[in-house]
Amino acid sequence: MGTVKQNIKKEIFSGFLIGIFANLAGMYLYIYFFLDYDFETSIQLAKENDSIGNLIALGAILNLIVFFLFIKKRQLYRARGVLLATILAALVILFTKF
Repeated sequence: MGTVKQNIKKEIFSGFLIGIFANLAGMYLYIYFFLDYDFETSIQLAKENDSIGNLIALGAILNLIVFFLFIKKRQLYRARGVLLATILAALVILFTKF
């Protein structure tokens, strides 16, 4: 019984890490295709202009694709992990606004 719980936790953690990575990849892709600056400069400018939350939110769009991909493959615990990563992104956005 213990190994089942450990396996579920590993799947959720794996999905969480994939969600974080997908969010960062989404941010990078947005910066690469739509902004004129490199990644580091864009992050610095976003911090200075108090728009880092907007950048994180745009990056989280990629989580939507990953989430539904896991749902379609019936990897529900990984989908839960991606959902947790998206909730974490929402909390970070909320805290950067105040």
